[in-house]
Amino acid sequence: MEIRLNELKKIALEKLQNANSLEHLEEIRVQYLSKKGELRQVLRGMGKLDATQRPIIGKLANEIQNGLESVFNNKVNQLNEQHKQQRLAEETLDITLPGKKPQQGHRHPLNMIYENMVDIFVGMGFEVREGREIETDYYCFEALNIPKNHPARDMQDTFYINDDVVLRTHTSPMQIHTMEEKQPNEPVKIICPGRVYRRDDDATHSPMFHQIEGLVVGPNITMADLKGTLEEFFRQMFSVDTKVRLRPSYFPFTEPSAEVDITCVFCKGKGCKTCKQTGWIEVLGSGMVHPNVLRNVGYDPEQVSGFAFGMGIDRMAMLKLGINDLRLLFQNDLRMIEQY
Repeated sequence: MEIRLNELKKIALEKLQNANSLEHLEEIRVQYLSKKGELRQVLRGMGKLDATQRPIIGKLANEIQNGLESVFNNKVNQLNEQHKQQRLAEETLDITLPGKKPQQGHRHPLNMIYENMVDIFVGMGFEVREGREIETDYYCFEALNIPKNHPARDMQDTFYINDDVVLRTHTSPMQIHTMEEKQPNEPVKIICPGRVYRRDDDATHSPMFHQIEGLVVGPNITMADLKGTLEEFFRQMFSVDTKVRLRPSYFPFTEPSAEVDITCVFCKGKGCKTCKQTGWIEVLGSGMVHPNVLRNVGYDPEQVSGFAFGMGIDRMAMLKLGINDLRLLFQNDLRMIEQY
C-alpha cells in the first residue's frame, strides 16, 4: 500500500504541475482528492493491514494528501495570477487615442411644442392652470353640461375608476375649478394644459395624450374675440400667413360651437394628400361657453359671456414637426427624437 500511495503521489503531482487551466486543475482535484477520489479508494484497504502498519500508512496518507492540496492551492493561485496578467495585457488602454463623447440628452420634441404653445398664450395674457388627472364625474361631465346618459359621453371613451371617479378625458374640469375659486362674475383668462385619457389607440390617437384648453369669461366676450385669439396663436405657432376658419359644430358645453380649421401647414393651402386637396386642416373645437356651464359655477349669463377652446398638443406636434404617426412621440426611439 505504501508503494501504491507513493505512485499515486507521483502521478498526481505531475498532473497538477502540468495543469494549464482552472478547469483542468479541478478535474485533477476531483480525481485524486475528493471523497470518491483515488487516494480515498486506496485508504479503504487499510482494514486489511496489521495494527502496527496502520499508523505508518495513515501518517503517510495524510502527508501525501496535505502535500497534494498545498500544490493544488499554489497552482490555483498561479493560474489566477496568470489569468489576471493576461486580462491586464489585453485590456490595456491607449491613453493617446481620442476619447468618445458621452451622448448628450435634450428635451423631448413633445415638451418643446408644449412649452412653445404655453409661451404663446402666456404672451397673450393667459394664466396657466394645471390640475389633477383623476376627477369626479361631476367636474368631468355634469358641470360641463354633460349629464348622465347624455349621448356626448359616448364620444369620450372614458376610463372609469368607479361609478363616480374617472381619469379625466379633457382638461375642462380645471375651467370649472377656476371659476368656482373666483368671485361671481370675476373675469377669467386661463389655459389648462395637461395629460388626458381616452380608450383609443391608432396612428392619430393615443389612450394617453396631451391637451391644452383655453377659457375667457368676462363682460361682452364674443365669437370675434375667439377667432382673433386663435388667429394670433396660429400665426405665431406656424406662420403669419396661416388663416383660420370656423365651421358650425356641436359640443354640449358651448353654444354656439365651432370646429376650427387652419391653412394646411404642408401645402400652404394649395391642396395636398394630407388635407385631402382642400387646403385646410381641422385642429380644434371651440365655441361660446354654454349658459348652463356659467350657471353651474354661480356666474350670471346675463352679465358675462365667454369662449372656450381645446386642442391636442400631440396633434400640434405632428403638424409642426411633420410626423404622420402619433405613436412615434411615445416610443422614445432615439433615432426619431434626435432629429429635433
